[in-house]
Amino acid sequence: MDTYISILLVEDDENLGFITQDGLTEHGYHVTWAKDGQAGYEAFQAGKFDLCIFDVMMPKKDGFELARDIRKHNSEVPIFFLTAKGLQNDRIEGLSIGADDYITKPFDMDELCIRIDNMLKRTKFASEQQTKEVFTLGNITFDSKNLTLQYDNESHKLTKKESELLRLLCLHENEVLERDVALRIVWGDDDYFLGRSMDVFITKLRKYLKPDPRITITNVHGVGFKLEVIE
Repeated sequence: MDTYISILLVEDDENLGFITQDGLTEHGYHVTWAKDGQAGYEAFQAGKFDLCIFDVMMPKKDGFELARDIRKHNSEVPIFFLTAKGLQNDRIEGLSIGADDYITKPFDMDELCIRIDNMLKRTKFASEQQTKEVFTLGNITFDSKNLTLQYDNESHKLTKKESELLRLLCLHENEVLERDVALRIVWGDDDYFLGRSMDVFITKLRKYLKPDPRITITNVHGVGFKLEVIE
């Protein structure tokens, strides 16, 4: 993993805590493991974390109380809950507190890592979406706020969805923008039929960018799309 990502794991079960910390570290994350809710709160106050994973049932301060305390000071850090199998009420309460996701114990480490990766991508995009608005693509200037593409003396107006999709591609330039990530951010769902609709939007964007042949949007089969600009 190229980017340093710090995770706070709060889990009182010694075996599960060790296995989870070891698996996440192997995946490339830096993991701080606290063994009860109070220690977890103190660790969060002392450090800077990109994501938190809390068990629900813990001594001194349970996962729900810990999440409530953290949400008073930080409304943005993603929080995952580890919940016991079949406890629907735990999941509902966790989400109502402001948790971003949950995973049921016993869980598959690969699934947890995929969920974390996807959550961090969404968080990254949400953060970047609040800042950069104008992009230079070869000889084309894209103003995402005003929904315009400018090429020489010509200007083309985009729809809101076209602009949002192109903006994600620009933020992910020279990297693969995963299909499901784009669908959730732009359309709010990764439904199959919305995916077919996104293909139409990609075709339109290729047409709009055609005046500069150095710009390409490539299909990455089964994964997503990549925007590239040859300098």
